[in-house]
Amino acid sequence: MSIAAKKDDAPHILVFSTNNISDPGIDMAGSAHMHYSTQVQVISVPCSSGIKPTWVLHALESGFDGVFIAADGTDCAYLPDCTTRTGVLVKKTQDLLKEHGRSPKRLRMAAVCSVCSESFVSHMANFQKDIVKIASD
Repeated sequence: MSIAAKKDDAPHILVFSTNNISDPGIDMAGSAHMHYSTQVQVISVPCSSGIKPTWVLHALESGFDGVFIAADGTDCAYLPDCTTRTGVLVKKTQDLLKEHGRSPKRLRMAAVCSVCSESFVSHMANFQKDIVKIASD
C-alpha cells in the first residue's frame, strides 16, 4: 500500500475550536510545521458551550469519523461557567449519539489553550488511533 493510500485511510476528524483560545494554539501547530493529519478539519466557534449536539451528529452522519471539541476551559472570554456548560453539552451529545446507534467515543473534548500546539497535535494522533480501534470493535 502506498503512503498516499494510507493517508486517505486516516480517520476524518472535525474539530470545533474556539476562536479566542484554541485557534491560536492550533494555528501555532501549523506555523511550527508540527505534523498532524490532513484529515483533520477545523471550524471556529466563539465559545465551546455554544456547540449544538445535533452538529456533532450531523458531522458523523456526513462522513466524519470523530468530532473533537477544543474547549476554552476556564479561559473563556464569554462565560464564567463555560467548562460546566460544555461538560453538560458533551453528556447530552453522547446520549444523542447512543440514541442514533453511534459510539459516544467518537466525541472527545479537551481544553486547548493558545500555546497548546504540541498538546493539540498529540490529541489528534491519539484520537485517530482510538477511532481506528472503535471501528474494528
